Amino acid sequence: MNRHLAACPEISERPLTPPIVIVGGWRTGTTFLFRLLATDPRFRAPLSAELSTPWRFDGATESRREELLDAPAGSQDHLHFLNPALATVHDFGSRLPEECVLAMGGDFRNWGFSSTMRLDSYSAWLADQDLTASYARYREILQTLDAEDGRRWVLKAPAHLPELPRLAAAFPGACIVHLHRDIVETIASGASLFSVFRSTYSDDVDPCDVARFQTDQTELWLRRASAFRDSAAASSVEIVDVRYRDLVSTTASVLKRIYTAAGIEPPGDPEGMIADYHATRPRHGRGVHRYTPAQFGLDENELRRRWAFSGF
Repeated sequence: MNRHLAACPEISERPLTPPIVIVGGWRTGTTFLFRLLATDPRFRAPLSAELSTPWRFDGATESRREELLDAPAGSQDHLHFLNPALATVHDFGSRLPEECVLAMGGDFRNWGFSSTMRLDSYSAWLADQDLTASYARYREILQTLDAEDGRRWVLKAPAHLPELPRLAAAFPGACIVHLHRDIVETIASGASLFSVFRSTYSDDVDPCDVARFQTDQTELWLRRASAFRDSAAASSVEIVDVRYRDLVSTTASVLKRIYTAAGIEPPGDPEGMIADYHATRPRHGRGVHRYTPAQFGLDENELRRRWAFSGF
């Protein structure tokens, strides 16, 4: 990527329409909303192959682009073979929109790393790092992929939450959709997700330890997000708050709110858009993932006390 940008310095000058960025705690509906919006032909969501090797797509012919998109399929199949439970908690695919962290971390600063391995000391180190340059580079990655496309990017990553100041600086004018879910459900579901992820690489995953990590990290993220929202810098972006239960029960109304906030005409048939999405990607099409807070040693009252600051 460094070599490509050095050879093509004009990339950093390419215009980039302020994106729609979906954020929220783990398991708050970010993937569902992200992939639903990506079905609108006026939007563009990054695919896993694009995020992994963006320089290869700059100037690629349509046939070459198809080859590049299909290339990661083998490694994804291998990952599902190692851990079949992955498809139940978060399905992957070379043609599925994927979250931003896949393209970040070339400087070894990436909140997503700790989702798959036990990295407590790394996470403590990362909390003190300045990710301004990381987000500036991510903007350049999107500019690399955006050549002559012109559609508006829709992006997603829970890991943007602790870095909203850096996100806003890199993408002024962005429409940030902040999803909120009951904190007990958020932590329990996130701990379950992380436990499955980590079991891909370890035969000894302690679910209570995962929940402890998940709880502390989520509190850090949400406190940082809250501080940003109370700061003057928040005025440089448009923020839309969406409750998980509203996203699930009144999806069409939520879509209209997001489109209006982003200054885009809502789809003429939002109900049809939602129905088409569910028809192709049924909610439990790869199985039901079940869990309870007790499985992870979580105290519901303690969680609610710790999150009283959030207002959600």
